[in-house]
Amino acid sequence: MQSEEIRQRFLSFFEKRGHTIVPSASVVPENDSSVLFTTAGMQQFKPYYLGKKEAMADFGSKNTASIQKSVRTFDIEEVGDERHLTFFEMLGNFSFGGYWKEEAIKYAHEFMTKEMGLEIDYVTVFEGEDRVPEDKESENIWKSIDPNLTVKKFGRADNFWGPTGEEGPCGPTTEIYVKSIEIWNIVFNEYYQNKDKTLRPLETKGIDTGMGLERLVMVVQKVPTVFDTDLFSGLMQLTAKSPLDDKKKRILADHSRAISFIISDGIRPDNKGREYILRRLLRRILAQFDMEFIRLSIDAVIAKYGKTHKELKGDLILEIIDQEREQYIAALNLGMRELNKLESINSQTAFHLYSSYGLPLDVIKDKFPDLDMQAFEKEFSKHQEVSKLGMEQKFKGGLLGTSEMEVKYHTTTHLLHEALRQVLGKEVFQKGSNITPERLRFDFSFVRKMTEEEKRAVEELVNAKIKEALPVSYEDIPLEEAKKKGAIGLFEEKYGDKVRVYKVGDFSLEFCGGPHVENTATLGKFKIAKEEAVSTGTRRIKAVLE
Repeated sequence: MQSEEIRQRFLSFFEKRGHTIVPSASVVPENDSSVLFTTAGMQQFKPYYLGKKEAMADFGSKNTASIQKSVRTFDIEEVGDERHLTFFEMLGNFSFGGYWKEEAIKYAHEFMTKEMGLEIDYVTVFEGEDRVPEDKESENIWKSIDPNLTVKKFGRADNFWGPTGEEGPCGPTTEIYVKSIEIWNIVFNEYYQNKDKTLRPLETKGIDTGMGLERLVMVVQKVPTVFDTDLFSGLMQLTAKSPLDDKKKRILADHSRAISFIISDGIRPDNKGREYILRRLLRRILAQFDMEFIRLSIDAVIAKYGKTHKELKGDLILEIIDQEREQYIAALNLGMRELNKLESINSQTAFHLYSSYGLPLDVIKDKFPDLDMQAFEKEFSKHQEVSKLGMEQKFKGGLLGTSEMEVKYHTTTHLLHEALRQVLGKEVFQKGSNITPERLRFDFSFVRKMTEEEKRAVEELVNAKIKEALPVSYEDIPLEEAKKKGAIGLFEEKYGDKVRVYKVGDFSLEFCGGPHVENTATLGKFKIAKEEAVSTGTRRIKAVLE
């Protein structure tokens, strides 16, 4: 089944069930400064959940459905692996005081099993937390549909959504998994979160669902990654016979889609906000691919999406890319002039040339082969963390900066890493992590699902080390000395000749740049919210501090 048919089946399914089909909003959110880009289908419907607009008056119905084009950019550096995307489309059905949990769950089950012919592995529901009760109603509805269906329960870190921004609608969720992949998230908006994080019941309850088109097409077409679906076939074929590695092929394919939609919705490259994001995406491909490859890639985007999204104009997109290419070349020339003036260089100056002028690192190292790469990589990592935190805080409507909770979660990852190695074996290594003020996400190498006993053992070990009030300290030492001491680091990370090593009592010794708490006693109680597969040989833990 091709993606065009899947789109139409989704829209027809809900139209036949009394939903008004609403076109996708722009990727630039209207009257919503809490986010740089539209990141979810519900964003254009926010006023209806809050009672500020009347759905019956605008749509002739309390129920709508849409396929929303979306952009998320706080993981740009991750794009190139098998799953990260900056541009994606979100299928969604919405109700503003119309139907509630039973209808929403039954619609989802019918669409997945009968319309798409898929088998649901399991579903998740909210187990109750922070004075918000367990969602027993959803569990009972699922069991009434299929008594043999596995229903798993998780807390706020996984099965409670929202709000977008500092305040707004939010509520418990139920999620549908197919082939161990989360496919559909159904949000029951029944609360309003105030700025002080307190919740009050919404006057009008609402249904908000989201299902990534790319993931749905992937499981329907039974292919290993979204890049193997027909959504990317034209783009990936362009580079199929080239010597480029898979990462570069995926970067070109993903960024070409994102750039095309962002430009077509009126954004032009510049140095602030969403305009800077566009510039960053453009210069990532301009630095790696010749213009002929880029032109063919944009043509492939138009060929695939032009009928569905008539706002896409290939000539305009290529004109903007050409203009940015000229500016980029001019910036490179300026960077070369600045480089040639220098008698010596430090990591900050090198990173300035790299980030401000786009000067390739190889060019800088040609003139200064003794450049301290460890210091340069620290500058690069610092820039990545600031960019990621900025995007995450922008998404949450907050201010740039690392919060106290993020520092606590950062330290907790060290405890978790070592606890996993002690419980599961020394073959376990960190593969990546993501931290917000609400939770930590930790990816690690392991070939199978953890047992309940293993998860409990990891929890108990981490909590034991927290209770022991272990001091946290660091020292900067030569890399080889750190290795001899048994320090571990991010899997496949590159380090310089000298490294910073953080020590948590006598329990954990790990390469890291910080920041961390001074003593584990400040962390609180550690709890694993979810353990799941990311890819073959890689597992993921989501955890919270209570």
